Amino acid sequence: MYKKMESEDGYFQRVAVSNWELYKASHDRKDMEAYTDFLAGLAAGDKACLGKNQKPDILIVREKQLSKAQYLELFASLWEKSRKIPDGKTRIIAHTYPAAARQTGCNWLHLPCCLFQKYHEQGALSHLQVGVSVHSLEEAKMAQELGASYVTAGHIFATGCKKGMKPRGKEFLEAVCAAVDIQVYAIGGIHEGNLPQIKKSRAAGACMMSAYIC
Repeated sequence: MYKKMESEDGYFQRVAVSNWELYKASHDRKDMEAYTDFLAGLAAGDKACLGKNQKPDILIVREKQLSKAQYLELFASLWEKSRKIPDGKTRIIAHTYPAAARQTGCNWLHLPCCLFQKYHEQGALSHLQVGVSVHSLEEAKMAQELGASYVTAGHIFATGCKKGMKPRGKEFLEAVCAAVDIQVYAIGGIHEGNLPQIKKSRAAGACMMSAYIC
């Protein structure tokens, strides 16, 4: 139903995951316009936004703290700014709301597993390429069976986003990679210090939030 995430053969991809609350806590400017400019800068490879990070191959705009209306406004503004990026190769992916993708012409959407099942049953994902967050082998297999283009598997390392929850570890990541044919991206507590461990796995790439947003 959906096509596989495209990448160069054997190329390990870096995925930036946005977070408005982290941005507000670590930057002087705390208005949404500045945040949108910052995300556009990440996608454009602006060194002022990247810091010491490499330009991400993918930017997933994941904003659980925003209302639907706020999210749609943010994503539409970011999408418009991204169209002005010369030769920009960073793929921008909407999160949670199919309307965010459709109102902009974005072809990609990322969903929690439960929403993926719901929207799939409703037939609400036609003409969209969809990535799915999974936390078990069963979810990964189900996502592939229903046509997901890729999955993010986690959380791999301890992270402040999952306080008190034991990480699933690299063994889980490898098990997911072995269980499905679509691309698998590691997520959860990943930073430059432990990124080499993910690169040694069979994962197609790694998702990083704090490393890019703080």
